[in-house]
Amino acid sequence: MTDTIRAIPDRLQSPLERRLKSWETLLFAVAVSIFIVNSFTSPYFLNAWNLSDMTFNFTEKAMIAFAMALLIIAGEIDLSVASIIALASTAMGAAVQVGIGTPGLVAIGLGVGLLCGAFNGVLVTRMGLPSIVVTIGTMSLFRGISYIVLGDQAYRGYPSDFAFFGQGYVFWVISFELVLFALIAVIYFVILHKTNFGRAVYAIGNNPVGAEFSGIRVARVKFILFLLTGLMSGVAAICLTSRLASTRPSIAFGWELEIVTMVVLGGVSILGGSGLIPGVVIAAFVMGLVTFGLGLLNVPGIVMSIVIGALLIGVIALPRLWDKWRS
Repeated sequence: MTDTIRAIPDRLQSPLERRLKSWETLLFAVAVSIFIVNSFTSPYFLNAWNLSDMTFNFTEKAMIAFAMALLIIAGEIDLSVASIIALASTAMGAAVQVGIGTPGLVAIGLGVGLLCGAFNGVLVTRMGLPSIVVTIGTMSLFRGISYIVLGDQAYRGYPSDFAFFGQGYVFWVISFELVLFALIAVIYFVILHKTNFGRAVYAIGNNPVGAEFSGIRVARVKFILFLLTGLMSGVAAICLTSRLASTRPSIAFGWELEIVTMVVLGGVSILGGSGLIPGVVIAAFVMGLVTFGLGLLNVPGIVMSIVIGALLIGVIALPRLWDKWRS
């Protein structure tokens, strides 16, 4: 009789073993490796202010990525987030022209984000349309409205106190955006991992029909997730517009790819049902380190786009190739 070698089930492994073998640990090791490589390839990388500037490469996108992670875990997706930023920024720019101050601009940015998220949510949850089709359509719709309003022009003249959201520092090199990013990360960690709402999101992603029969209001949960994604797009619009101090219809163009890549790289299954917020946090730093390092080496933007696209394909394909190899 031949002996059969069996893998040790996860429940029989110690918590430390499971953590060391997790995707998040591997991703953290990758982040550390990239940090070390960047420190050797550019003499300017380890400058404190440069490292602070590096965080602007991912904080605004990561704010949306946290909400997007919950949406993807629930089996949906929103590809209109960058266009929501453009529309919210355009609305704030138009408000500036009639003399509205900073509190009003913040309210408009958040309000437009919520309205766009609600519009997507109604089409998906009430009309039963596929989210990928709906949000591809609204991606063109929202961006198109911005182009109609602005054309090739730009809105400027934002109040001086509005600049704090995208350019202000809380302490030394610690920017307001980085603090906001950390706060939002903690909030979404609690929502997903410590509440009944988070458990409902996982249940819906794994089996929406079973979740419905177990008493979870699936349509309501998904609608809230679209609202959160729209709200985070509004927050990102405020920060980005404040940082650039201007609005153009092309603002945040192509961010959809980077945000989805950030979520999937963080270990969230594109098919739904699994994923962790800490993984998304680490993935945000990885992408920030990659793009900032390439920028210091004067790598063209188109090359960065190729790297991001290859990264997205790789993190989706590698798990399946690994499973096939093991089988």
